[in-house]
Amino acid sequence: MPRSRVNGNFIDKTSSIVANILLRIIPTTSGEKKAFTYYRDGMLAQFEGNYAEALQNYYEATRLEIDPYDRSYILYNIGLIHTSNGEHTKALEYYFRALERNPFLPQAFNNMAVICHYGEQAILQGDSEIAEAWFDQAAEYWKQAIALTPGNYIEAQNWLKITKRFEFE
Repeated sequence: MPRSRVNGNFIDKTSSIVANILLRIIPTTSGEKKAFTYYRDGMLAQFEGNYAEALQNYYEATRLEIDPYDRSYILYNIGLIHTSNGEHTKALEYYFRALERNPFLPQAFNNMAVICHYGEQAILQGDSEIAEAWFDQAAEYWKQAIALTPGNYIEAQNWLKITKRFEFE
């Protein structure tokens, strides 16, 4: 039974009912409906911390989903799981793939910047040159996120100002 049919709390049940109604009334193909169901089940599993199940659902959703915009969110969520699991190289790959399909995902740029900001580890290992390269890359990603949503990412804006990597008007 799909995960979306077994959730126990009222909000989850209500959301599932609304989503099921929308799937019936919005003109979509059966493949798109299946892709959405897998995506929704993936989000529910991810919310509950069941990342293996979430990934299985997301991979199936990417296999079925043909719309690039919708695929971008599936790929972004796969990136989130890999980030949570400390698999930063895989996470970056999925964020890049999401941005190829939808270049207006500031949250993907932000998460990529956060991963690159781990250049702090290079400082701890005594390699300030590598750390600076990672920090410069983080700055580029944060600039892109901020350009898309100027009122967000205040901490990143402050870091960019403090490190003199970006001047704001």
